[in-house]
Amino acid sequence: MNTAFDLDPRLAGDTVVVGDLPLCRVLLMRDARFAWLVLVPRQPGLVEVTDLSESDRATLWREVDAAGAALRAVAPCDKLNIGALGNIVRQLHVHVVARTEGDAAWPGPVWGSGKAEPYADTALDECLKTLRSLLAPL
Repeated sequence: MNTAFDLDPRLAGDTVVVGDLPLCRVLLMRDARFAWLVLVPRQPGLVEVTDLSESDRATLWREVDAAGAALRAVAPCDKLNIGALGNIVRQLHVHVVARTEGDAAWPGPVWGSGKAEPYADTALDECLKTLRSLLAPL
């Protein structure tokens, strides 16, 4: 049995690594239309939040809270959407999306809404730098 953590190839292809928190790898979606982080617990074989131990579930929600605060700092929003769907990618991951009234998908879901727009290199670098500094204390 493989006990190493492997990031699902689809998640890897759609994101840029922000860094690692105590439990989760933090990823930024490659779509400049939305401030959108994905947290993936670095444990093999997880599908549901309930697959985590009670202690790790508490850690997960602390990390989701920190990710939401970091997103709000870089992209003030009207609503923070948090979801762990897993209908396409089964590997346990939690989306944290800063939504603004009138954004490209408002008021519907961001999943499958239009075509992703790439970040400009400088904008991506600045966003990653800021997110890393905000999440570093964890």
